[in-house]
Amino acid sequence: MKERITLLTIISCLLVLLYFFQNHMNTPCAFMTILIFMSVYTAYMQIAFKHRVRKQRKHPVEKNYNFQPYVSILIPAHNEADVIEKTIENISQIDYPRYEIIVIDDRSTDNTLEILEKISCNYPKVKYFSRTKEAFAGKSAVLNDALKIAKGEAILVFDADARVKPDFLKELVPALEPQQVGAVQARKVILNREQNFLTKCQDNEMAVDTHFQVGRDSVKGAVELRGNGELIKRSALEDVGGWNIYTITDDLDLSTRLQIKGWDVRFCADVCVYEEGVPDYLSLLKQRRRWIEGSIRRYLEHFSDVLTSKDMSLRVSLDMTAYITEFILPVWMVSEIAIQSFRFFKDDPNWILSSMALSTLMCGFFIVALFYSLRKYVKLKPLENLKQSILTAFYIVILWSPLTIFIIFKIIFMKNNLDWGKTKHGVTNIPLQSFEKSKIQEKTQTEELTNV
Repeated sequence: MKERITLLTIISCLLVLLYFFQNHMNTPCAFMTILIFMSVYTAYMQIAFKHRVRKQRKHPVEKNYNFQPYVSILIPAHNEADVIEKTIENISQIDYPRYEIIVIDDRSTDNTLEILEKISCNYPKVKYFSRTKEAFAGKSAVLNDALKIAKGEAILVFDADARVKPDFLKELVPALEPQQVGAVQARKVILNREQNFLTKCQDNEMAVDTHFQVGRDSVKGAVELRGNGELIKRSALEDVGGWNIYTITDDLDLSTRLQIKGWDVRFCADVCVYEEGVPDYLSLLKQRRRWIEGSIRRYLEHFSDVLTSKDMSLRVSLDMTAYITEFILPVWMVSEIAIQSFRFFKDDPNWILSSMALSTLMCGFFIVALFYSLRKYVKLKPLENLKQSILTAFYIVILWSPLTIFIIFKIIFMKNNLDWGKTKHGVTNIPLQSFEKSKIQEKTQTEELTNV
């Protein structure tokens, strides 16, 4: 009920604002104001990033590889028989002196548990346990159960399809050393990028997400955890009471609660975790529906805490406010174009052409961001880069905008049923070795990305 009231209040204020612009101002001015705000804030992040890179070049700060806390690696596994053995094999090759691996069979109905029992003797660092059928469902509950037996001073969470290189922990752990840093997120890369159009778009989506995460990190803003490849200080995790079992996006919810408590969340673009992209449209819709719903609900749940927190920095508060517009914009744009279209067909004064032009301009804003991101992180040739940027921009608009509007409708009018919408893994047999060529690409950008 609290979430519905908060969302209804926000929507009401938005409609009042929209009515005001419709009747008392030139409505394209509202769009232009938002576009200018987005552009200025993006430019601010880019300037901060460039300044940080330049400072690093003049006064290099070496990673402290002597900082080696004991790390507990947690891998929740619900019906992951197709991938879990390969994942354990890969994670066990991590080159780091102090760690353990805990695999949690979460009420699986396939032979996940049998596989764990069979291979456990081959991996001395691997522990596993199985949750009962009566256990509370969801990844957060799984992680809380595992935390009870974990020995680590730091907790690393992987999805059951994760693939990493042996130096993953060695390169990621130093970013956790500063006292105020509570968690660090590695860069996510789609393992099966070339499988089809959807997986390629998802990898492009991860690239632009990396671009904005790097920007947010540069201004010490509200960097978000991404669930796979997140490293968290145990003290920070205990400070916020562990994971929230009543959320469907454990990573986003934890990010916000850490920041409310004053902990910094950092992003490491030079350390990658590889995962499978979703190759079919219906499964992708299901996954993105969960992401969007979980993201909106965490803002609604923690709305008052964000406003009243004495520990959250002003930079984090402003950055978080700026990124809430990604959910407001689709509602605003659809409402505006619908109203202007109605007025156009009634032969009333309208701004339909201006509104459509500015909506196109906003799409162009994301195309530019995509072009820059793909050039930097995927290393595409210019023409292919432009093509991929345009196609991915349409993919994002077509996928995210309708889902955002649907989720807002769902939160207001439907029951919260904690539908986690599990993503099926094991849909590709592409090994990590197919990404060995990425090592060469990564070397060319390591200097620029280090410590960012």
